[in-house]
Amino acid sequence: MKQLHLRLDDELYEKLNLFSEDKNESVQNCVREAIALYVTDARKKLNRHAYNKFTFIDLFAGIGGMRIGFEKAGGKCVYSNEWNKYCQQTYFANFGEQPDGDITQADENLIPDHDILVAGFPCQPFSIAGVSKKRSLGRATGFEDKTQGTLFFDVCRILKAKRPKAFLLENVKNLRSHDKGRTFKIILESLDELGYKVFSDVIDGQNYVPQHRERILIAGFDTERYGSDINFEFNVHPVTPPPVMKDILEKEVGSKYTLSDKLWLYLQNYALKHKAAGNGFGYGIAQLNGISRTLSARYYKDGSEILIEQPGKNPRRLTPRECARLQGFPESFKIPVSDTQAYRQFGNSVVVPLIEDIAKEIADKLSELNLVQNTFKKKVI
Repeated sequence: MKQLHLRLDDELYEKLNLFSEDKNESVQNCVREAIALYVTDARKKLNRHAYNKFTFIDLFAGIGGMRIGFEKAGGKCVYSNEWNKYCQQTYFANFGEQPDGDITQADENLIPDHDILVAGFPCQPFSIAGVSKKRSLGRATGFEDKTQGTLFFDVCRILKAKRPKAFLLENVKNLRSHDKGRTFKIILESLDELGYKVFSDVIDGQNYVPQHRERILIAGFDTERYGSDINFEFNVHPVTPPPVMKDILEKEVGSKYTLSDKLWLYLQNYALKHKAAGNGFGYGIAQLNGISRTLSARYYKDGSEILIEQPGKNPRRLTPRECARLQGFPESFKIPVSDTQAYRQFGNSVVVPLIEDIAKEIADKLSELNLVQNTFKKKVI
């Protein structure tokens, strides 16, 4: 962390102090955010005329895993949003842009126009009591009734206001069965009501990285623009030869990543207790020539789901850099935060090369749809 000493005139200093009090943030954090936003705006102006195949926005951006995938597919990010300040720090370090904060406070009409909306939105329960009552009375319901109060509602209101050509949403596999399937049903109904033809599939990241990581991907295309005769498939292009755990391990790892005797004994006893009860819970030793379990945001606690054996020592957890590799992030990706925050961030992120593949599929489909649309317009003229 670098230090910078600033000289401010009295009037600006007083305004900064008042602003800090209003935000309930330290002066240091306010200054950092102001500089980050200034650099973000300046960078956007410099890149305004760069050629890209398509534009996209990055919602619930995390540390930018989906952004990397879409940029590699030829896209240009014109807006990002992420509320977590540590994720914002990592995002800025890697993209030179400060994401907007609370998405519930974002004015959808001020978000730049874009071709594709990208979002890894959190899964939340939906209240259907009000919807059921309206239906029993024969009244119409809409996505605003069904999704209000959830973060998915913010995705819907941006789709409605900006009407992008397509979108890609990412979530955990269990979204399909969440709340006995009601959550997923409401999501599909809401997207359909907004005029998008929707496609979904569960894909395992082990086609690209040595990790068993099943996630649901939901893509949609604007039927008002392209009509409803749209076909789309989530084509996967597995890496060959298949990646294995030893491919992502660092050659030299500090001793702090080795489990203490106390923690290792606890994990062994915990596993034995659940085994005796007929449960499959316990630590996981990753096979060097195989794949690991799913990396989760709780990895910072004990690293138990993915441990690496060490001759003559207790096993160790992965380093943050190894977690980055396990998710397919490039070696150039910067990790400016503590190990604890890094584990949370990578555990919540996406398999980057998988997203890149899907982004290319969506971009190709849009090119195809645009070509058909332009051909039709010429014939009409």
